[in-house]
Amino acid sequence: MMSRPLTEALEEAFRHCCDMEASLAERLDSFAQAVRTLSPPFADGVDRLVTRLQQSGAGQNAPHVGERMPPFHLPDETGRVISLDRLLSKGPVAVTFHRGHWCPYCRLNTKALAQAQTEIEGEGCQIVAIMPDRQQFAEKFKSESKARFPILTDMDNGYALSLNLVIWIGAEMERMVSSAGRDIPSYQGNRSWMLPIPATFVVGTDGKVKARFVDPDYRKRMAIEDMIEALRSAS
Repeated sequence: MMSRPLTEALEEAFRHCCDMEASLAERLDSFAQAVRTLSPPFADGVDRLVTRLQQSGAGQNAPHVGERMPPFHLPDETGRVISLDRLLSKGPVAVTFHRGHWCPYCRLNTKALAQAQTEIEGEGCQIVAIMPDRQQFAEKFKSESKARFPILTDMDNGYALSLNLVIWIGAEMERMVSSAGRDIPSYQGNRSWMLPIPATFVVGTDGKVKARFVDPDYRKRMAIEDMIEALRSAS
């Protein structure tokens, strides 16, 4: 188990990144640098994971621009089933994938999305977040980020698997994540230790992908400005 001083130091670094007057990329990078300073072995383990995923081409076969985005029917944080088709009937959608409510990078990303939601809605567009955590954790994730968009539960990563977005984190990262106090089996309701690659797909009302961001390095996410511009173009 990660020591209390280290856990507190990382949480302090996270809060600092949340409060930064900076872009999402700068906030993410600042936290990654804090992790590297406070826990070099963990940062090195992440580097090895990312290298393995990049060498294997993880995420490369996810839907590309111009391809149709496969439909979904997934429950939100209240248990209500949300479909992609229903969302698209109201306008273009940014479909975002996250590793879980426990991931600080996902927390930073979702907070940034929530802060941009008013501008996105002003363009007649929407956001939806998808993660493998169970409903109670989706509810917590939404509350913390102050998001008004739905947080959907993709049980056993079923939908993400259909998009070729799912990876096994590996035995080394399994040990490290567990030692950091993250109970992934409890969060997901299975012991697979599979996670989605964080990704964003901007989908037009015709159901086709207009822009995408897929990177096996979970410390990186689509720039909010790029997402808004793609949504604006799609509408």
